[in-house]
Amino acid sequence: MDVPEKLGTGIGWRPEIADDIAALPGVDWVEVVAENHCPGHLPEPLRRLRAGGVPVVPHGVSLGLGGAERPDLARLVALAELAEALGSPLVTEHIAFVRSGGGLLPSHHRLEAGHLLPVPRTRDALEVLCANVRIAQEALPVPLALENIAGYLAWPDEEFTEGQFLAELVARTGVRLLVDVANLHTNHVNRGEDPSRALDELPLEAIAYVHVAGGQERDGVWHDTHAHPVGPPVLDVLADLYSRVTPPGVLLERDDDFPTADGLATELDAVRAVTARAGRGVSHVR
Repeated sequence: MDVPEKLGTGIGWRPEIADDIAALPGVDWVEVVAENHCPGHLPEPLRRLRAGGVPVVPHGVSLGLGGAERPDLARLVALAELAEALGSPLVTEHIAFVRSGGGLLPSHHRLEAGHLLPVPRTRDALEVLCANVRIAQEALPVPLALENIAGYLAWPDEEFTEGQFLAELVARTGVRLLVDVANLHTNHVNRGEDPSRALDELPLEAIAYVHVAGGQERDGVWHDTHAHPVGPPVLDVLADLYSRVTPPGVLLERDDDFPTADGLATELDAVRAVTARAGRGVSHVR
């Protein structure tokens, strides 16, 4: 089973804006935070969307595929069951680690970071990540796509650029990519990494879909808040990506300080305008 040829324009489904999403024109699909939903207790507004033919993609945040430990079987089972309950075309997660410890700590308790932490771009870290990704792929009933994350620090002695690291991951595992252009911009401001270079090095044919989100720069640091409108710097990276390839879908993330329905529609229109303008004349790479 492969990722659909076309997902279209979507939005992150959140309970706070469920009614607005149901009324918004032109929402082709939605994404849900996987850990917030149980297969047997899906919210009624989400069930109605699914019954109306709107695809729903579970987006996980807790597998920690970049961690030293193997993926937790219970978490994988839960993600697989949710994907089946929603009839999802794929599931997504992050290239990150989120916990450590276990038997390495005197208390035998794991430490949960409560945040997506960047994986060192080294050969050793890549080996671990690839092994964990293969385990996840075997456990899931649909294709897996992984997201590049925003980082506020760089590990010393890294051996790959972000684009090289992602390309090598795809080559070794066949995993798809969820390219977050807001995170590419975040890493540009905070780590001095060039988004265009990352896009140059990515295997564009592996892109499953794209994330767009707003943020804010304070004291020279870009905060990936998901609580601000998507601004020109992020839309510029989106345009750069769409000048190279037309991915199957693009999705707006908004997690806090939710605008009105008109505000959400305006943000979606801004994303559509960029993708339509930049995508003219670009073939869909598969």
